[in-house]
Amino acid sequence: MAPAAGRLPMAPNRIELKIGGMTCASCASRIEKKLNRLDGVTATVNYATEKATVTLDDDTRTTPDELIATVEKTGYTAALPPPPRRADESGGEPAGPVDELRTLRNRLLVSLVLTVPVIVLAMVPAWQFDYWQWLSLTLAAPVVAYGGLPFHRAAWINLRHGAATMDTLISLGTLAAFGWSVWALFLGTAGTPGMTHPFSLDIGPSDGAGNIYLETAAGVTLFILAGRYFEVRSKRRAGAALRALLELGANAVTVLHDGVEARIPVDRLAVGDRFVVRPGEKIATDGVVEDGSSAVDASMLTGESVPVEVGPGDQVVGATINAGGRLVVRASRIGAETQLARMATLVEQAQTGKAQVQRLADRISGVFVPIVIALAVATLGFWLGSGDGVTAAFTAAVAVLIIACPCALGLATPTALLVGTGRGAQLGILIKGPEVLESTRRVATVVLDKTGTVTTGRMTLTEIVPADGQDGDELLRLAGALENASEHPIGRAVASAAAERTGAHPEVGGFANVEGLGVTGTVDGRHVTVGRARLLTERGLDLPADLGPAVATAEAAGRTVVLAGWDGQVRGALVVADAVKPTSREAVAGLRRLGLTPILLTGDNEAVARSVAAEVGIDEVIAEVLPADKLDVVKRLQAEGRVVAMIGDGVNDAAALAQADLGLAMGTGTDVAIEAADLTLVRGDLTAAVDAIRLSRATLRVIRGNLFWAFAYNVAALPLAAVGMLNPMIAGAAMAFSSVFVVGNSLRLRRFTPYLPGRAAPADR
Repeated sequence: MAPAAGRLPMAPNRIELKIGGMTCASCASRIEKKLNRLDGVTATVNYATEKATVTLDDDTRTTPDELIATVEKTGYTAALPPPPRRADESGGEPAGPVDELRTLRNRLLVSLVLTVPVIVLAMVPAWQFDYWQWLSLTLAAPVVAYGGLPFHRAAWINLRHGAATMDTLISLGTLAAFGWSVWALFLGTAGTPGMTHPFSLDIGPSDGAGNIYLETAAGVTLFILAGRYFEVRSKRRAGAALRALLELGANAVTVLHDGVEARIPVDRLAVGDRFVVRPGEKIATDGVVEDGSSAVDASMLTGESVPVEVGPGDQVVGATINAGGRLVVRASRIGAETQLARMATLVEQAQTGKAQVQRLADRISGVFVPIVIALAVATLGFWLGSGDGVTAAFTAAVAVLIIACPCALGLATPTALLVGTGRGAQLGILIKGPEVLESTRRVATVVLDKTGTVTTGRMTLTEIVPADGQDGDELLRLAGALENASEHPIGRAVASAAAERTGAHPEVGGFANVEGLGVTGTVDGRHVTVGRARLLTERGLDLPADLGPAVATAEAAGRTVVLAGWDGQVRGALVVADAVKPTSREAVAGLRRLGLTPILLTGDNEAVARSVAAEVGIDEVIAEVLPADKLDVVKRLQAEGRVVAMIGDGVNDAAALAQADLGLAMGTGTDVAIEAADLTLVRGDLTAAVDAIRLSRATLRVIRGNLFWAFAYNVAALPLAAVGMLNPMIAGAAMAFSSVFVVGNSLRLRRFTPYLPGRAAPADR
C-alpha cells in the first residue's frame, strides 16, 4: 500500500515546552525574547497552541531545566509535554484544556448573572431607586474581583517583572473604573440617596457626567471574559484535526505466536511481531502484509476515498481500516516511528511556527502596550488640561486602555495555521512550516518529475495486440503463466495483468530464462516463447506482417514491446509501460487553473517523455536529464526569473526539491526526498499537489485578512476613544468581538473542499 513507503522527518535538537499563564500575544513575545537570549537557543512561542518550540545549537550546554527556569523567572509556567495520548473510550478530552474551559465558563456565568442588573440599572434612570448605586456596588464587586481575577493576577505577575501586557490594560481600565466609583460613593456625592445619572450606548462626545462607572467595570470584565472563553473554545476547535489524528490509532491488537492468537494492548507490540487484522478492524501499526489479501481504507489518513488493494509484500499504514479479508501483517514500525505519529509531529511543528507576517505582528505587539499606556496618560492629561472635567478625562483614558488590547493581533496567524494545517492533515497534505505559505503565493512554474510522480513508477501492461485470427485473452493467459516464474519487472507486469484478467495461472514446465532476451517454457502442452523480437527470431518464430506497424508505433512512443509465440509463429504483442496515474491529467489541468506553468522533467528518452507529456497535457518537456543535473535545471529556471515549485519522490529529486522555491514530495517516495521538501503529499496522488497549493494560499489569505482586521480595528478605534467618542463598555465589547471575529474567520478553513477530478478547481491565486 503506497502511503506507507516514506517516513516523515523529525527535527534534531528540538524541544517543545508547554507554556502556562499566557493571556495575549505580548506574553508570548516576552517569553520568546527571554529564551532567545540564552546561549545557543532559537525559540518560537505560539500563543494559540500555548507552546514554545526551542531549537538548540549542536555545541550549546543549555538544558531543558534551564529553559523551564527561564520561563518561570519571566512569570509563567513551563513543562515538557507528556507523550500524546488518545482520548479514553468515553470520548473524553485531555483534562487540562477542559479544566481551563470549565473555569472560564464558571467565571463567565457568575459575571453574567451579576452584571446584567448593574447594566440595566445604569441604563434605565427610571429604575434608579433610592440606594440603587449601593446595590450596583454589591453586585459589581464580585465581578471585578472574581471574574477579573485572571487579568489582575497576570497584570501583577508582569508588573513584578517590569513588563506590561494586554492584561495590564484590562486590569488598569476595570480597576480604575471601579476605584473611581468606590471613591465617589464613599468620599464624594455619588452615594447620596436618590442620586441618578444618565447612560447611553451611543457613539458620540461625552462630558462624563455620570459619577460612577460600576457598569463599565463590570461590563468590560464580562465582555472580555466572554471573548476569552469563546477564544479558548475556538482554539480547541481549531486544533481538533490534530487531536483526531492522534486518536486514530488502534487500542489493542491480536498478535500471532506459533499459530496462537493473543489479544494485547497496542503499546506492547514490538517490531517484527506478526499480528492479525480482521475485516473492519484498524491496522495496529505500520507493517508488511505476509498473508492474505484485502482492500484497505486509508481515507482518514490520506484523504484517498478509494480503498487500496493489498496482498503479500505490500506495505500498510497503522490506523487505516481493513475493509475486506483477513490479513497477517509483520510490524515494521511502532510508536513514534509510525507514519501516523510522524504526521502528527509534523503537523504540530507547522502549527507552532510563525509566518513572516506574524513575526511583524509580534514585534508590534511587544511595544504596543507601553505605547497605549502612554497614550492613555496623554489622553487623561489633555482632557484635564482642556477644562472638560475629571470624569470626561477619566472616561476617555479608560476607553483608550480597553480598546487597544491587541488580542486579535496575536490570534491572527496562529489560529489560521491551526485550522489550515489541521485540515491539510485530514486531506493527506503536510505543511512543514508557515514559511511555506508565502512561497505558494509567488510560485509561477511547477516542475514535475515523471517517474513515480506523474506516472505510477512501475511497469504496467497497457495494450494487447493479437495477430490476425488470435485471441487476446489466450495470448495473455499463456504469456502471463510463463512470465509468472520471472522476477523481471516487465514479466511481473504481464503476469499481474494475466492473473487479473484471466484468473489463476496454469502450470509451467521446462521454464528457462534467456538473460536479457526473454523466457521460454511449456504451458498447456505448447512450447511458448515470450520476449524480444531477437529471441523469437532465433527460435524460428516468424513475425506476421500485420503486427509490424503496431509494434513500430508502440516503440516510437517509448513503450516496451514483448512478443509471444508458439508453434512456429508469433501470436501477438504485449505493450508494457510505466503507466500514467489516472488523476495526473486532471491534476495538471488543476495546476494550470492556479496560474502555474507545468514542466515535465525526466531522465527518460525524449520519445517517452513527449508521450507522457502529451497524455497529461504538458507542453514543455526537459528529457534525458541525469539525476545530478535536476538541481541545475531548477537553478537555470530560477536564473530566468521564474519562481519554481518542484514535485518529486526519489533520492535523485532531493537536491532539486531543496533548491526549489517550493518543494513538494510525494508521500510514496523516499525519506530523503520528504526531508528535503516543504510540503508532503501523503497519498501520493498528484491532485494532492493542487489541494496543497490551494490550501496554502487560502490559509495565507485568511492570515492576511485577520491581520488587516486587527490593525484596522486598532487604528480606527484608538482615535475615537482618545477624543471621547467611545464609551468604555462599548470599547470592551468591540475588543472582545474583534478576537472572536478573527478566530471565527480562521475556522472557515475547516470547510476547505478538495479538488475532485472532473470538477473545476477554484482559481485560488
